[in-house]
Amino acid sequence: MTGPLVYLVAGEPSGDALGAELMRALVRETGGAVDFAGVGGPEMEEEGLASIYPMSELSVMGLVEVVPGLARVLRRLAQTARHLRATRPGVLVTIDSQAFSRRLAERIHPAPFPVVHYVGPTVWAWRPSRIRKVSSVVDRLLLLFPFEVSCWEDSGVDAVYVGHPLADGKNTRSSCREGKGPCIVLLPGSRRGEIRRHLPVFREVAERLARNIPDVTMVLPTVAHISKDVRHGTRSWSCPVRIVEGPSSERLRVMAGADAAIAVSGTVALELASLGIPHVIAYRANPLTAAIVRRLVTVRYASLVNIMADRDVTPEFIQEECRADAIHDALRRILDDPREAETQKLHMASVMQTLRHPDGPPSSVAARAILELIAGHDSP
Repeated sequence: MTGPLVYLVAGEPSGDALGAELMRALVRETGGAVDFAGVGGPEMEEEGLASIYPMSELSVMGLVEVVPGLARVLRRLAQTARHLRATRPGVLVTIDSQAFSRRLAERIHPAPFPVVHYVGPTVWAWRPSRIRKVSSVVDRLLLLFPFEVSCWEDSGVDAVYVGHPLADGKNTRSSCREGKGPCIVLLPGSRRGEIRRHLPVFREVAERLARNIPDVTMVLPTVAHISKDVRHGTRSWSCPVRIVEGPSSERLRVMAGADAAIAVSGTVALELASLGIPHVIAYRANPLTAAIVRRLVTVRYASLVNIMADRDVTPEFIQEECRADAIHDALRRILDDPREAETQKLHMASVMQTLRHPDGPPSSVAARAILELIAGHDSP
């Protein structure tokens, strides 16, 4: 059987996991009559994608932090555009990685094939001017949050809500615990800059917990491209920490056994919410990046859980408030007071319920939206 060639571009681990789910859904929806090309990580490669270069070269975040690797990213941008033109796929699907995805779409515009972007830019949080830029080069936008649709109503772009993959009910608590005491999962980020900024704070929190709680266990899930940095950064810790390297499925399995967590802001907050794990959010950015973002941001919270609930469900410690003493005390309240933990769980469950799509798993809804666009483009 022959079918459409779907060109996928993902730039970070969360996008890699999303892309792998989408690939599986496209195979199901077409009965296997689909081919893939593009850029992805280990999970997409496991599904049959031959990435044209390592996805980790695009995993850069921050307005200032991107500067040292800018030349490399621009070379990869040009390489991807050349490969796209030579390949001439049935559709281009860019996944998250907003800056790279938009610039790639701009570079190939007007394209002889439809362009889809999966995961809408957070225009509801900051820089709504991106609506105009994205709508000028993207044919269809696949959105994870229902409230996003209204942001794009007057943009001219075809915005489709597909649901959030973390709300499909597949994530369940499991037992992967070690020891008799509480298990704390540490999630300092998936980029090298995040690891450098957060590990010192996480170390101090972990060592305080180890001194005060008998038999406490620390677990730090990580991914391949930063595992060396993580192991190097934790080798001098005075308390033991179990480092687990693997894909998103393994990370979720490890997280599922935790009693509480400390995590950077981002998709991981929804991962923890989907598992019902009480947690604390912490984040430090480059000071210049933080100063710029503060002038542009329009939401009250950093955590997606708090944004969705529009209230303080999980404690947040951002930038100068990201201190070990404050984070430690917040974690102790979760561990010591069952009411504190239960309140978080109830609000997190409510948030996740709002993200379920009535028409099925998000990857299937997204796959059908992509195939529909290809069919419409091929029709006279």
